[in-house]
Amino acid sequence: MPRLFITGILFFLLLGAGYGISQAARAIPWDCSDWQAFAHEDRTTAILESLAENRGKTLYCGVDQSDTFAKAETWEAGKDRNERDDTVYFGERGQFRGFIAAQEGWLTGGESGITGQSEATIFEFPKEERRIRRTKRFAIASAAAGPDDGASCEQVGGVVCSNWGQHSGQHANEDGSLWNARRFAVGTNTTDRDVDWRTQARRNLFDNTDDGFASPSTAEWLAMAETKALRACRARGGKSVSNVDFGPGHDGNQPSHGQPRNANHLGDGLGFYIERLRYVVNNIHYPNVYRHRARQSRTWTATCKKVIRRN
Repeated sequence: MPRLFITGILFFLLLGAGYGISQAARAIPWDCSDWQAFAHEDRTTAILESLAENRGKTLYCGVDQSDTFAKAETWEAGKDRNERDDTVYFGERGQFRGFIAAQEGWLTGGESGITGQSEATIFEFPKEERRIRRTKRFAIASAAAGPDDGASCEQVGGVVCSNWGQHSGQHANEDGSLWNARRFAVGTNTTDRDVDWRTQARRNLFDNTDDGFASPSTAEWLAMAETKALRACRARGGKSVSNVDFGPGHDGNQPSHGQPRNANHLGDGLGFYIERLRYVVNNIHYPNVYRHRARQSRTWTATCKKVIRRN
């Protein structure tokens, strides 16, 4: 018995909070600020024309909220044009089809019709349009990015990228500078390490043993992908994202500047953007001295949730 009692209380609390209840249209009282009675020498015609233009608003603004028309004379003018007698009044400003039973009861003080009805029924208040909410889900993904399109990292729909790594120092050979820059970008300055783009696990190629993890971590890549996906989703009017995942780098880890893949490319799918840095000493630029820095990239996919509301 106590359990049933508690369950009942919880049920009514949920009802009060709106759970499980579809919101019905709400009756909105008429705005009488611009209401005007139809002017005519004949009082009955004035009432009927006013009723024909807007019956509900006339009863509310002209009878209930003002003394323009009295209840009795309004009933007298329209009683013979009741819908039950299949008669209508075709006026200059519309048509009047008589009173409903609730209006009759209100106008006649209960002598005709029914009483005890709500104001919304008596005055026929307009109803607030119900808003239909529909949820739409669609796939989004990072846009294609070229090998040297580093600006893609900053664009809403672009790939996600790590921070720039340490520059490679000074090299007389460009390939050696690129090689070092890519290694610094994954957080290591050692030479013979292979990196898995999905797990960021490093592998020692000398003895084929595990050697920790490169940076950023897998969790950090996922967090960056979620941030970028949410921005892209909201740019398309969405609200939230789900099923967020990241993929391999944008260029399959092909070294920049047309350099061929070599034995120290670190691993498939990392994806690198390469930036060449000028080497300047005492305001003199040495074009044959190479310095580069690199950043990693990842593609991403997600599902965008968009809530569409319409009347």
